[in-house]
Amino acid sequence: MADVTTNPSADAPGDDRRLKKDYGTIGLLFTAVGSIIGSGWLFGALFASQMAGPAAILSWIIGGVMFIFIGMSYSELGTMFPHSGGVARYPHYSYGSFTSFTMGWLTWVAAAAVAPIEVLAVVQYSNNWLPWLQDVKDGQPTLTAWGTVVSVLLMGLFVLVNFFGVRWFQRLNNLLVWWKLLMIVLVIAVFVALAFNTDHFAGDEFGGFAPYGAKGVFSAVASAGIAFSYFGFRQGVELAGETDNPKKNIPLTLIGSVVICGILYVGLQVAFIGSVPSEAITEGGWAEVGANFTGETDVLAVFGPLAAIAGILGAVWLAGLLYADAIISPGDTGMIYAGVTARLSYAMGRNRNAPANLAKVDRNGVPWVSLLLAFVVGCLFFLPFPGWAQLVPFLTSATVLSFGSGPIVLLAMRKQLPEQHRPYRLGDRTVWVVGFLALWSTNLIVYWTGWEQNWKLFLLLILGWILMAAFLRFSQQEHPKLDLAAGSWVFVWFAGLAVISFAGGYPAESEEAGNLGWLGLGTGAVATFVLALLTIWVALKTALPRHRVEEILAESQQAHAGGPPAH
Repeated sequence: MADVTTNPSADAPGDDRRLKKDYGTIGLLFTAVGSIIGSGWLFGALFASQMAGPAAILSWIIGGVMFIFIGMSYSELGTMFPHSGGVARYPHYSYGSFTSFTMGWLTWVAAAAVAPIEVLAVVQYSNNWLPWLQDVKDGQPTLTAWGTVVSVLLMGLFVLVNFFGVRWFQRLNNLLVWWKLLMIVLVIAVFVALAFNTDHFAGDEFGGFAPYGAKGVFSAVASAGIAFSYFGFRQGVELAGETDNPKKNIPLTLIGSVVICGILYVGLQVAFIGSVPSEAITEGGWAEVGANFTGETDVLAVFGPLAAIAGILGAVWLAGLLYADAIISPGDTGMIYAGVTARLSYAMGRNRNAPANLAKVDRNGVPWVSLLLAFVVGCLFFLPFPGWAQLVPFLTSATVLSFGSGPIVLLAMRKQLPEQHRPYRLGDRTVWVVGFLALWSTNLIVYWTGWEQNWKLFLLLILGWILMAAFLRFSQQEHPKLDLAAGSWVFVWFAGLAVISFAGGYPAESEEAGNLGWLGLGTGAVATFVLALLTIWVALKTALPRHRVEEILAESQQAHAGGPPAH
């Protein structure tokens, strides 16, 4: 096992050389930036303002800091094991098959929902000039029958682009990312230049800086699309097996993408708050700002808030560019996530706790079976979640929860493989601070999302375990050892989150979501803090011993040498 614990190269154990290493420094960074700048920037400023008022600026900063901690934990793991689908594979190395299936299932479902949500964003903005795509029901855009057909066709286009392979897609993505970056800068500059009222930020007639208090600030992180808008940083992990210089490219992508996009998002939020029509605020407060644009723009505010403001300010040309960007930005992110979803189920196939056919790779280095599965499952999301805002909170909770295994594995690996080569290594004290803060951040975002969404997530977990049991019972392929005892921390963590969420005050009791409302902002933060400590303690106590980790890595290496067929 000497080569397992000392080899610093990109061809680390378990990596699949059939995946092309075509992502360079800019390519991988731009894939993450392109993934982050999707539909979130088109809707996030409006929804964050409705929940937090001008204090939404703080929400973006808080969300960015949280994801930097999460990204730092994955930076060390990603350079240790630069494997595609890493979020699903790292728990397998450290805790065995049960844990990796559980986290892989969550990660895959969450990723599979992103491409359809980007499709919904395209359709929602396009409804302004194709009004037969969506109707408004109870204030929410809902797909029509023809809108559903168009959505399925767009999903098919995203998948088709990914079939051409990494190199071709990377060239297209780099161009699209430059467009998206320039569009955000342009919107900020035009909004500030044409109409910027500083009284909106703290004036008494507009409700002051934080009209909905601290609860509004933190709720916006989870439910207004802010956390959702940062998810794309993960491409530094999910595509780690396809980059030519993991030591340099992975940390730069994981942390740099959050910093770059965080600065842009804060700037956009400032520009939105200063430029929104004053009468839209005074008529109903920030909570009603989207419904109080003047005249014919009421519906436009639902389908395209930034374009609506541009029209009000007289910048019709900018509104036109925003409607074009509403196809380009979400479309690019959707294409990225169609490929990422395929890499995750590919990783589960490599872990052997999902059908081996999912790991089949074609001549272009594309996991084609997994890509087709991503298309089919993605289309199903159009049925229960026919609008952008209806899907974001559920997706936020599921995705953030899937990230929570990273800090756990990071800390466990320090005990399990202390001599493993770590091209990017956190300090011996820093690693504990980063690991804890990353897990606590995960707990907090899930708690803030609220019981109305979280009960669906915990039901989804149970469904995943049922599918795993059925697969183990009826599948004829060889399965890895479950290592169920090592994964006992998963039950502690999920059960704790379920109890805290059910007892919590998110959403408000007035929404009658079934939660008890016993915990508030502060007491909920304390409860999630304690749960993070307990989870880490149990996880470190139950972590697999070194010899078992080396066995799993050897099994992965063997699968690498004689892996599943390419066709």
